[in-house]
Formats: sequence, C-alpha cells, structure tokens
Amino acid sequence: MQIEVLNSKGEKTGRSVELPEDIFNIEPNDHVIYLSVKQYLAAQRLGTHKTKTRAEVKGSSRKLHRQKGTGGSRKGNIRNPLYKGGGTVNGPLPHRYDFKLNRKVKDLAKMSALTYKARESKIVVVEDLKLEKPNTKTFLGVLNGLNVAGKKVLMINSDYDQNLYLSSRNVPRVKSSVLSDINTYDIVNANTLLFTESAAKIFTEEPVEVAG
Repeated sequence: MQIEVLNSKGEKTGRSVELPEDIFNIEPNDHVIYLSVKQYLAAQRLGTHKTKTRAEVKGSSRKLHRQKGTGGSRKGNIRNPLYKGGGTVNGPLPHRYDFKLNRKVKDLAKMSALTYKARESKIVVVEDLKLEKPNTKTFLGVLNGLNVAGKKVLMINSDYDQNLYLSSRNVPRVKSSVLSDINTYDIVNANTLLFTESAAKIFTEEPVEVAG
C-alpha cells in the first residue's frame, strides 16, 4: 500500500513509500493480539508482594498454656494466624507474572495490529526530522502541522535520535521509539502511528525484526 510522505507542516512532498502487503494487509488475528498485550502488561508487574508466615513474624514461641485442663481451646504460640499480629496463611509471595510467547506469535500479533492501523488510515509518514537541539515547542509545531496534536501518537524512527527523543518525551500522550523496539501494546494503544520516512522505507529495503 502506498502512503504519501508529508513534511513537518503537513504538506505533501510528492514522495511516497510502499508499505508491504504481507505486513500491513494480512488477515488479522485478534487472539494473538490479546496474548501479546497480556504478556506485555504482565511483564510490567513487579510481583514484590509478600506477607509473613507464622515462622517469620515476631513473637515468643512459648505455648500460651497447657494443652488440657483449662476449659479453653488448645493454643500454640502467639504467632498463631488466629491472633492479631500473627502470621498469614497462604498469603502472597514474590513471583513473576510474565509468560513466554513464541516469536512467530508475537510477530503475527504486531503485523495484525499494524494491519488494523493501516485499514483505519491511522498511519502517517513524515519526512525525517532533524533538530539541531532539543526543542519541545518545535516538535509540538510538527504535531500540529500533521493534525495529530492531542492524540495518542507512537512516533517510530529508524535510529535513536537524542534531540528528537528529548523534544518529545515531555509531550503528553506521545511516545517515541525506534522501529526495532516497537511492540503490539504500543501499536494498539496509539491513535496514530507516525513513521519517519527512513523508518517506513526499512520495510521494503530489508527484513524487519521488531521486539515483542
């Protein structure tokens, strides 16, 4: 599919890039998108929750009173889970929430998400932006010119550009990433995918490997 390249003011440059059909126009698979997004969100969880068992809480290990002859129930020590300050039974322990997905599944999920964005006309290609120094105001002017200001934008570059990254990081709802680092969650979460021209051309120049 052909996408016209715009300049920083949103004007047509007369150039276009070809986005391959085998990436941007496949039969999308909703289930693998769900699995990939679920894996991404699960990996963000720290899993550091922890409660103490009766072996870990402070307190004497002395038996409170003799076993029989008191007329009351049998009791062990003060760390019993039934008492205030006692240990917790079957409480949470630190563990990881993330799980493994095969590479082919993750690739299919990304291509499915890219296909949806292409069909919804949510992909914009802008000529490469070269900033002499970090300037958020200049970057906001580019977003206004492209009519994507205020939207959730995933800006995708071919390589890391520090000036562009620093100019965009304080803009709400905008995330800047290199092509090799994009993932299904970021694609689905964005309203618009903003490719730089050099990043979009990579799809036709060589096989693209993107992270999960």
